[in-house]
Amino acid sequence: MKQAIRKTLLVVICILFLSVNRALAIENPLSMPNNKVGVHILFPQEINKAEDLINSSGGDWGYVTIPIQAGDKNLAKWQKFMDECGELHVIPILRLATEGDYFNTIVWRKPTKEDVLDFANFLNSLEWPVENRYVVIFNEVNRDDEWEGELSPSDYADLLRYSVSAFKSLNQNFFIISSGLDNAAPNGSDYMNEYDYMRAMNEAVPGVFSLIDGLGSHSYPNPGFKQLPYISTSKNISSFGYEKSLADKLGNKSLPVFITETGWSKDEVSENQIGQYFQYAYKYVWSDKDIVAVTPFLLQAGIGPFAKFSLIDENGNCSKIYDSIAEIPKTKGNPSVNKHYDLSLYIKSEKLPLKTFPQRNQYEALSMNKADAIFDFFRWLLKLYI
Repeated sequence: MKQAIRKTLLVVICILFLSVNRALAIENPLSMPNNKVGVHILFPQEINKAEDLINSSGGDWGYVTIPIQAGDKNLAKWQKFMDECGELHVIPILRLATEGDYFNTIVWRKPTKEDVLDFANFLNSLEWPVENRYVVIFNEVNRDDEWEGELSPSDYADLLRYSVSAFKSLNQNFFIISSGLDNAAPNGSDYMNEYDYMRAMNEAVPGVFSLIDGLGSHSYPNPGFKQLPYISTSKNISSFGYEKSLADKLGNKSLPVFITETGWSKDEVSENQIGQYFQYAYKYVWSDKDIVAVTPFLLQAGIGPFAKFSLIDENGNCSKIYDSIAEIPKTKGNPSVNKHYDLSLYIKSEKLPLKTFPQRNQYEALSMNKADAIFDFFRWLLKLYI
C-alpha cells in the first residue's frame, strides 16, 4: 500500500513540476489576436474610464500604462487595480518610478538596485489579470532630470540588466520593457540624443538589448508635439521604427515595441486635427506588425502642464480627440488569462484581505519560486503517509 502511495505521489510531483515550468514563461503577445489601442493613466481609479475608450468599437483587452512610485506599495490598492483590470478586460503595463528628489524637487531620484528588488518583490505578490506581467523600467532616462540631474547610460544599462535578473528570478512571466526615451532630446549637458544613449548603454553592458523582452518608445510628434503624422523621421511618431532597428542590431534580437507615450499638444494643434492625426497614425503608422501597444499620454490630466495632452478635461468631459480614438475599429484581444485569477472569486476592495511580505532576507526572496513551494509540500506529504 505504501509503495503504491509513494509511486502515485511521485507521479503527481513530476506532473506539477512540469506544469509549473511551462507556466513560468512569457508569451509573444503578437502571436495572437491583440488590441494594441491603449491609453496612459496616472491613477488606478481611472481604469473604468480607460476601459470605455480602449475597448470601444469592437475592442477587447486593450492596454493601460500606469506609473507606480517607490513609496506607493499599498497592497490593497494595487490588488484592487489588478482585480478591476481583470474584470474589465484591460492589460496593465506598470512603469516603475521613484519620486522627486528631496533636495531638488525638479528632478527625480536616481533609482537603486534596492528599489528594483523592492518593486520585484511587491509586484510579484500581486495576482495579475493576464499571464504576461508587463513592467517598464523607469522613464526617459536620457534626460538628466529623470536621473537625479546626471546623465549615465552606463548606470541605466547596469540597472536594466539587474532588473531582468531580479524580476525573472521571482517569476519568468515578468515581461521587462526598457525605458521610453525622449525622442527630441539633443546632445548637451542636460540631455543625450536617444540613439547615442542606446549605443552608450550597449558599450557599457554589451548585449543589454538582448536581455529585455520589449522595447519602450515615446514616439511623440516632435519637435514641438505638433508635427504631421504623414512623414517618417527619427524624431516623430515614426521614431519607434528607428529605435527598434538600432536595438535589434545591438541585441541581435527582434524586439516587440511598446509605445507607452505619444500625443499632440492642444496648444499647437486643434482638437479636430489631432483626432484625425490619431486615426491616421493608428491605421497607417502604428499598424506596424511589431507594435504591441500604443498608449497615448494622457487620459485625464486635470489642470497643470499635462492638460494640453489630456483626452478628458478637468470637468470630466471627453474631448473630440477622445471621440476620434473611440471610433477607431479595434481588435478583440485574446491574451492568456492568469490561470490563478478566477474572476468568479472577484473580491471588492472593502473586503480585500491585507497581505504582508514574508519576513525573510530580501536576497532569499530571489531564490524562492513556485516549484520550491510545491516540492516542500510533497516532501511533507511523503513523510506523513510513508
